[in-house]
Amino acid sequence: MDLTQLTHDIASGRIDTVVVAFPDLQGRPVGKRMTGPFFLDHVVDHGMEACDYLLGVDVDMDPQPGYTFANWDLGYGDVVCHLDLSTLMELPWMPGTAMVLCDLTDSAGTPVEVSPRQMLRRQIERAADRGLVIRCATELEFYLFEQSYAEAAADGWRHLTPHSSTIEDYQILQTSRDEYILRRIRNEMIAAGLPVEGSKGEAGRGQHEVNLVYDTPLLTADRHLVFKNGIKEIAAQEGRAATFMAKWTMAEAGSSCHIHTSLWSTEDDRPLMADATHPTGLSEIGRQFLAGQIHAAKQLAWCAAPYLNSYRRYVPDSWAPTAVAWGEDNRTCGFRIVGHGAGRRVESRVPGADVNPYIALAAAIAAGLYGIDHGLELPDAYQGNAYTATDVERLPSTLADALVALEGSEVASEAFGPDVHHHLVNTARREWALANHVVTDWELARNFERI
Repeated sequence: MDLTQLTHDIASGRIDTVVVAFPDLQGRPVGKRMTGPFFLDHVVDHGMEACDYLLGVDVDMDPQPGYTFANWDLGYGDVVCHLDLSTLMELPWMPGTAMVLCDLTDSAGTPVEVSPRQMLRRQIERAADRGLVIRCATELEFYLFEQSYAEAAADGWRHLTPHSSTIEDYQILQTSRDEYILRRIRNEMIAAGLPVEGSKGEAGRGQHEVNLVYDTPLLTADRHLVFKNGIKEIAAQEGRAATFMAKWTMAEAGSSCHIHTSLWSTEDDRPLMADATHPTGLSEIGRQFLAGQIHAAKQLAWCAAPYLNSYRRYVPDSWAPTAVAWGEDNRTCGFRIVGHGAGRRVESRVPGADVNPYIALAAAIAAGLYGIDHGLELPDAYQGNAYTATDVERLPSTLADALVALEGSEVASEAFGPDVHHHLVNTARREWALANHVVTDWELARNFERI
């Protein structure tokens, strides 16, 4: 949808609401719903204002201390939301509604560097300075439940019933029973302009994966944002709940967000990853790009696993990686190399479905560029089962370990700069602090009587 079409649709009454939004630190769209006429008369030319606290809150929207960008001492002022009209789209699952995403500045027009969209823009610019275009994809997995969100909450998220009683990985019969929702997701996302490849059952009961076609990083992240939120909205309309938790129960497979990245030339749009004459099948720059992601895997682990629950996913023999290693089409490694020719690419299996796509993609690009800038050597591919390997490094197993690694990361400091690095570290630090203020059901069951 372009502005001319939107103007016509508002005049005809077909569109009456425009969602004006931007991603928060959790990778959720936040913003306002504008009436169609007000959007055209006021917002198109001037943007809108929103409170800067939105970039300093936790999942529960509670303002967190420790941020230098936004805090009580600074008064929590406004940021200015500038429309990126290239993102304008209709939302077919929300009647009469269009959506547009924004970039943020202060009142003087200076970009807000700690906004996730700007974090990713800066890494795209750094790649362009090196003559590189990144192409990427995010593969989202989620669980579908028989309960609605309200029913799940009323029961304290206990006794949840997955939409399938059997594992439905690649199963056509079982996914046919889910098709009344999955078909809506595929078709309505396509109608919104999001290029869906297809859907499949995944390795858990009630688990699904729906994939979008790869593209450039900002477009990929924007689509991810709308896609994930739209799946929740469609599920809710059908009286169901969908979760993107990394691990909703230890009895089932975790939900991942595998991130695929590859390098292309800005000069002639030539793919740069493959070299059929090298034993790895990767070019020199491709090897350095992968070596950087491996080198930074522990330092930037929080960018792929931002919550306490994220680390529940890293379990041996669970399809989620534990090893900082790479392999040729080896799903036991943190990094899997797949494809041939123009399709040669890195698949990072580290991120879970709970990631902020802007931050996760920014981290993947930053790590890869670090490998190129520093000429890092790619270690040998791992052969065999990396879960049982004794000679490879492991991903952080807790949020606390990931926080320490991020705080001391030379990759993050070099790529993001001190302000963004501090903002990310404080976000991780606050999540860890909040997690330590809770007594869990497991602790009560284990310790109430027996200790």
